[in-house]
Amino acid sequence: MAELTIIEAVRLALDQEMARDESVVLLGEDIGPDGGVFRATQGLYEKYGGKRVLDTPLNESGIIGFAVGMALYGLRPVAEIQFADFIWPAMDQIVSEVAKFRYRSGGMFTVPMVIRTPYGGGVKGAIYHSQSPEAYFAHTPGLKIVIPSSPYDTKGLLAASIRDPDPVLFFEPKRIYRAFREEVPEEDYTIPLGQASVVRSGNDVTILAYGAMLHVAMDAAERAMEQHKIDCEVIDLRTLVPLDIETIEASVKKTGRVISVTESPKTAGFGAELSALVAERWIEYIESPIIRVTGYDTPFPFVLEHDYMPSAEKVLDGIIRSFNF
Repeated sequence: MAELTIIEAVRLALDQEMARDESVVLLGEDIGPDGGVFRATQGLYEKYGGKRVLDTPLNESGIIGFAVGMALYGLRPVAEIQFADFIWPAMDQIVSEVAKFRYRSGGMFTVPMVIRTPYGGGVKGAIYHSQSPEAYFAHTPGLKIVIPSSPYDTKGLLAASIRDPDPVLFFEPKRIYRAFREEVPEEDYTIPLGQASVVRSGNDVTILAYGAMLHVAMDAAERAMEQHKIDCEVIDLRTLVPLDIETIEASVKKTGRVISVTESPKTAGFGAELSALVAERWIEYIESPIIRVTGYDTPFPFVLEHDYMPSAEKVLDGIIRSFNF
């Protein structure tokens, strides 16, 4: 075991997958000798050389286009987009090419590639370094969406994503890149995509979260028990696509109350999909309105970012409203 942060778990997973499989290559802006803006690839250029750790031009569309070609010819590229906010120039490549190659080729070609990118606020990054765009891509058939919340999950989910035969967007919550350490096995392991984790068992309210918002949800759940004797069950979704519907179903049927916590804007965010899922499938079990705790429908602010983002206080307010309805 090693005590690792999330960013260190990313680096270890990349290192071990590159050692295990020579077809795994990395590409992105400044990921070579510099080790990337967050140092996720630090030391890998020196270990594996410039043919497997490629510094690219500042061209997100080109990065993803290069990765598509590599994947079609038998490699397993892991492309880094420096910030999720910079992913938009590559949107056409991701939506029109990456997501559709298996379909357009009738299954003759697959695109086994991973797009890694740090996302989310809480680091005073202002408008262009704080967005949470996961819902845009969850709407695109053919993509898998993975978002870890801990070092242990990061290593296992990233390894599983690299080995997956289809394209994966791997969103990394930069707010908690170095926020805490956790024991992570040094040996090989994977966490299956599409398998949520019940991180706190409870009987009164179900809270659905992922990434940095999982820790906000856990804080709120502990306060709800200590201050109001409300027993919350907290589920870390881990992957948005595929979504672990069975785990959500079991919790919803048990508690009858549901809150989702996402930091993206409210309208058409992933919380709306979770609300629709619960309402369509298990409405007869629901005892109070389905609640979304989200960011606001505004561009991400700078000086007011902590007012914008969901907090334990906002989630606790949702818990109380749900339980006392």
